[in-house]
Amino acid sequence: MGAQVRWGLLAVVALLSLPVHAESLRCGGGTVEEGDSRVSLLQKCGQPQLQDSFCAPVFQNRSLVPVPEPFASNAVPCQRIDDWIYDRGPGNLMATVRIRSGAVLSIRHQRQPQ
Repeated sequence: MGAQVRWGLLAVVALLSLPVHAESLRCGGGTVEEGDSRVSLLQKCGQPQLQDSFCAPVFQNRSLVPVPEPFASNAVPCQRIDDWIYDRGPGNLMATVRIRSGAVLSIRHQRQPQ
């Protein structure tokens, strides 16, 4: 393999190993980041324009196999996930903040909520 190809592969591997930067949401009261509490989000950004909740399946033994019914609803509760949508006004993308266990799990910016 040529030296240029090796250096190219090394550069690609180096770029792929860089840490991924988490999204943040800037509001009038401050900046919200992943890991912040729900209370901090409310304090900094206020009430969302829209809210949605769903029950995420619980997986057994850290596998990709969800706990089957009726055990999922009786023995192993699902995990509640909240999506809060903030419309940040004209010229700004909407922000969807996903909350799990009282903390910000992720922040996504898009033109329309998904």
